[in-house]
Amino acid sequence: MSGFAERIVHLDMDAFFVEVERLRNPALVGKPVLVGGAGKRSVVASASYEARRRGVRSGMPMAHARRLAPHGVVVPPDHSSYREESNRVFAVLEGFTPFLETMSVDEAFLDIGGLRHHYESPEECAEAMRAAILSETSLPSSVGIATTRLLAKMASRDAKPDGVMLIASGTELDYLHPKAVRSLWGVGEATYARIEELGIKTVADLAAFPRETLVRRLGNALGDMLWTVAQTGEGGMTGSSHNRSISVEQTYELDLTDVSLMHKELLAHADRLSSRLRRAGFVAATILLKVRYPDFTTVSRSHTFPAAVSTSAEIHQVALNLLERTAAADRGVRLLGIGADGLVAADEPRQLGLESATWEVLDEAVEQVRSRFGTDAVGRAGLVASPDPTQDPPHPR
Repeated sequence: MSGFAERIVHLDMDAFFVEVERLRNPALVGKPVLVGGAGKRSVVASASYEARRRGVRSGMPMAHARRLAPHGVVVPPDHSSYREESNRVFAVLEGFTPFLETMSVDEAFLDIGGLRHHYESPEECAEAMRAAILSETSLPSSVGIATTRLLAKMASRDAKPDGVMLIASGTELDYLHPKAVRSLWGVGEATYARIEELGIKTVADLAAFPRETLVRRLGNALGDMLWTVAQTGEGGMTGSSHNRSISVEQTYELDLTDVSLMHKELLAHADRLSSRLRRAGFVAATILLKVRYPDFTTVSRSHTFPAAVSTSAEIHQVALNLLERTAAADRGVRLLGIGADGLVAADEPRQLGLESATWEVLDEAVEQVRSRFGTDAVGRAGLVASPDPTQDPPHPR
């Protein structure tokens, strides 16, 4: 059987910070909740749907949000709890497909094309994902399904809260053209202002506009990209799960400025990436490093091996080398990610050095333990928190 035509899933957790706080304090259920600081310059990090119905939005100054929702409950953010729940969510998703790309702590893209053998329809697969997340974490989520990343993300937004939306293959433009042009990825406030001056309000208006005029108005890259999106529904977001690649990344609530912490995060990423490669049955010819600085500038570095690799040790070492080719040590980082590209089947003949073979045996043993006893059954020593030197050691029993 062939894979699903609508193979791209965008899963987005519903009011993620709020729902995590409600797990910790059930008294917040049903109330307008504002997660964020209470200071004069604080902004809303997340708002419950009860608060959103009153006009509150993420990123809004807290003082303004309090005026819109005077009876709202303000809860200070607990990012460690959000990170912990995020890891649990992504662990559930990894059980469905290794082709998963995390976009933030509460959203991810997945390629479900190969799950046609397990589910009758993309909707059934999406519902199974949502049910598994709800069962494991008690957190609600919404899913968009489409043939492209852009449309899947737009569909998940329309599916909220707690729903699933499929844009069937062949109906992409029927869905896209009535949308406001402001809803397209890449159309921020400044871009929208320039587009609005041209009298463009919907994506259909954008599609009907001369390409050359858009390019002159918006520049070659942005003008051409938006015109292509309006014409085809494709493009507009980097990456594609049709590419044979697997990646892991993390956006940090607090910028990392300590290089040793960056190294530790890369070790965790390398461990996860190696595990995903092994479970998917691939090895990688190229390892890519993605770094986003605090000012949102994003850079990438890559290294191609003479022979494909998959061990966590090899991935980690090359990631460290690539990190040195960035300005991370001086500028700090907001996001770190590692990707594996140029994937080939692990059972294809390849030359292994003695050191590589040793790491292959170790990683295989680790994966067997995790498969039997869970992902937390064994881990890297470098990821274990150091004991607090101010505390007395435990008494022997």
